Amino acid sequence: MATTDPGIAPFGTLADGTDVQKVTLNDGTLSVAILTFGAIVQDVRLAGVPHSLTIGTEDMATYAGPMASAGGLIGPVVNRISDGSADLDGKTYRFERNQDGQHTCHAGAAGTHRKVWTLAERTDTHVELTLTLPDGEGGFPGTRTVTARYALTAPGTLEMQVTVTTDAATWINFANHSYWNLDGTDTYASHRLTIDAERYCVPGPGDLATGEVRSVAGTPYDFRQERTLAPGQDAKLDLNFCLAEARRTPRQVLTLTGASGVRMELETTEPGVQIYDAGGIRTGGAVGHHGKTHAAYCALAIEAQGWPDAPSHAAFPSTVLRPGETYAQITRWRFAQT
Repeated sequence: MATTDPGIAPFGTLADGTDVQKVTLNDGTLSVAILTFGAIVQDVRLAGVPHSLTIGTEDMATYAGPMASAGGLIGPVVNRISDGSADLDGKTYRFERNQDGQHTCHAGAAGTHRKVWTLAERTDTHVELTLTLPDGEGGFPGTRTVTARYALTAPGTLEMQVTVTTDAATWINFANHSYWNLDGTDTYASHRLTIDAERYCVPGPGDLATGEVRSVAGTPYDFRQERTLAPGQDAKLDLNFCLAEARRTPRQVLTLTGASGVRMELETTEPGVQIYDAGGIRTGGAVGHHGKTHAAYCALAIEAQGWPDAPSHAAFPSTVLRPGETYAQITRWRFAQT
């Protein structure tokens, strides 16, 4: 890819000397910056709105450190795997236990949000990134070929397509881990949220899914009707909302509206969406867009995904991918100012 392309700029250099690039997409309504490190959505700007809609930083070292998950495309298995192990076809696989020395979170050091992706293709309105994950890395089986395509497909719309193939049976569950604050304020207070989910995965110690699925009715997790968020006063949010029993045709599942009137609609193929309130976010005092220091409840993480810890719960929708099959996720973010 020619370095003279005005839509591609150096972003920084990793400790091992690897260069990272920033690719900017722009269709006149929406401008989105994507990094080759982690396939990170680094910045999102809507015409007429004087601030970024997502948290991010201009500092490469911060993305390689305390903000490793912010905006990143996390796989091969996002979220947590209890006890850092899982069985598949009669064999037990063991993974890095990077959460409390017991569980696996975001695939550990093998996570795709920690890797430099190859920039394969770019126009003013789309970018395609590729990655090959070697068999056995992080304990996960199969040589896996991953493609991530971000595109501006309609006014105010960002679409992400993720496809994966493998040469051996394995687990695949990707999610973009962007944090959203549509007002550009210190917290997402007064944002309004709706989620088209009647059930949720009950979290237990360490925020791991216990395997129990409950109705949202009569709980703090009922967002079927729009509710205004009050960070630090609402019940803790770090759990999966169950949207379906399997991947399906993309459909709108969530709406987030800021007090400023900026609205984001989420459309996805995925059967679940994890919501994290950033109450325990660790950013190392990172300075982000607009010179803000990110702190607790700075933004709401919204992660379209398969149900978490599916390898440990046979009743959950399977995340197993086999040779000859293709994992294909489509997630769209649609922005407007009301």
